[in-house]
Amino acid sequence: MEYSYPFSIDWTQDEIVTVIQFFQKIEQAYEKGVDRDDLLDEYRKFKKIVPAKSDEKKFGKEFEDSSGYSLYRTIKKAKGTSSNQLIKM
Repeated sequence: MEYSYPFSIDWTQDEIVTVIQFFQKIEQAYEKGVDRDDLLDEYRKFKKIVPAKSDEKKFGKEFEDSSGYSLYRTIKKAKGTSSNQLIKM
Protein backbone atom coordinates (compact mmCIF):
# COMPACT_ATOMS: atom_id res chain seq x y z
CA MET A 1 0.00 0.00 0.00
CA GLU A 2 1.07 3.55 -0.61
CA TYR A 3 0.61 5.74 2.44
CA SER A 4 2.69 7.80 4.80
CA TYR A 5 3.32 7.56 8.51
CA PRO A 6 2.35 10.50 10.71
CA PHE A 7 5.11 12.23 12.62
CA SER A 8 6.09 15.59 14.07
CA ILE A 9 8.93 17.72 12.74
CA ASP A 10 9.82 18.39 16.38
CA TRP A 11 10.86 14.77 16.97
CA THR A 12 14.41 13.51 16.72
CA GLN A 13 15.34 10.99 14.06
CA ASP A 14 15.33 8.22 16.69
CA GLU A 15 11.84 9.24 17.84
CA ILE A 16 10.56 9.19 14.26
CA VAL A 17 12.01 5.70 13.77
CA THR A 18 10.35 4.52 17.00
CA VAL A 19 6.95 5.88 15.95
CA ILE A 20 7.26 4.33 12.49
CA GLN A 21 8.15 0.97 14.04
CA PHE A 22 5.01 1.20 16.18
CA PHE A 23 2.80 1.95 13.17
CA GLN A 24 4.44 -0.95 11.34
CA LYS A 25 3.30 -3.22 14.20
CA ILE A 26 -0.26 -1.92 13.68
CA GLU A 27 0.09 -2.77 9.97
CA GLN A 28 1.39 -6.21 10.84
CA ALA A 29 -1.63 -6.84 13.08
CA TYR A 30 -3.89 -6.26 10.08
CA GLU A 31 -1.82 -8.00 7.44
CA LYS A 32 -0.58 -11.17 9.14
CA GLY A 33 -0.89 -10.87 12.90
CA VAL A 34 1.47 -9.65 15.60
CA ASP A 35 2.49 -10.92 19.02
CA ARG A 36 0.48 -9.07 21.66
CA ASP A 37 3.46 -8.47 23.94
CA ASP A 38 5.62 -7.12 21.09
CA LEU A 39 2.82 -4.78 20.04
CA LEU A 40 2.27 -3.45 23.56
CA ASP A 41 6.03 -3.01 24.02
CA GLU A 42 6.13 -0.84 20.88
CA TYR A 43 3.06 1.02 22.16
CA ARG A 44 4.86 1.85 25.42
CA LYS A 45 7.78 3.26 23.43
CA PHE A 46 5.34 5.25 21.29
CA LYS A 47 3.65 6.67 24.42
CA LYS A 48 7.00 7.98 25.70
CA ILE A 49 7.18 10.10 22.56
CA VAL A 50 3.44 10.86 22.33
CA PRO A 51 2.24 10.95 25.96
CA ALA A 52 -0.85 13.13 25.41
CA LYS A 53 -4.03 11.19 24.58
CA SER A 54 -5.12 14.00 22.24
CA ASP A 55 -1.90 13.70 20.23
CA GLU A 56 -2.23 9.91 20.17
CA LYS A 57 -5.74 10.29 18.75
CA LYS A 58 -4.53 12.85 16.18
CA PHE A 59 -1.68 10.65 14.92
CA GLY A 60 -3.90 7.56 15.07
CA LYS A 61 -6.56 9.27 12.96
CA GLU A 62 -3.99 10.46 10.43
CA PHE A 63 -2.66 6.91 10.13
CA GLU A 64 -6.15 5.40 9.85
CA ASP A 65 -7.20 7.94 7.21
CA SER A 66 -4.08 7.11 5.21
CA SER A 67 -3.94 3.33 5.68
CA GLY A 68 -7.35 2.16 6.90
CA TYR A 69 -5.67 0.60 9.97
CA SER A 70 -6.94 1.66 13.39
CA LEU A 71 -4.45 2.29 16.19
CA TYR A 72 -7.32 2.51 18.71
CA ARG A 73 -9.03 -0.77 17.77
CA THR A 74 -5.73 -2.64 17.57
CA ILE A 75 -4.49 -1.51 21.00
CA LYS A 76 -7.93 -2.06 22.54
CA LYS A 77 -7.93 -5.64 21.25
CA ALA A 78 -4.36 -6.21 22.48
CA LYS A 79 -5.16 -4.91 25.96
CA GLY A 80 -8.15 -7.25 26.13
CA THR A 81 -6.09 -10.28 25.15
CA SER A 82 -3.90 -12.40 27.41
CA SER A 83 -0.12 -12.44 27.14
CA ASN A 84 1.64 -14.28 24.29
CA GLN A 85 -1.43 -14.17 22.04
CA LEU A 86 -1.40 -13.35 18.34
CA ILE A 87 -3.31 -10.16 17.54
CA LYS A 88 -4.97 -10.40 14.14
CA MET A 89 -7.33 -7.69 12.99
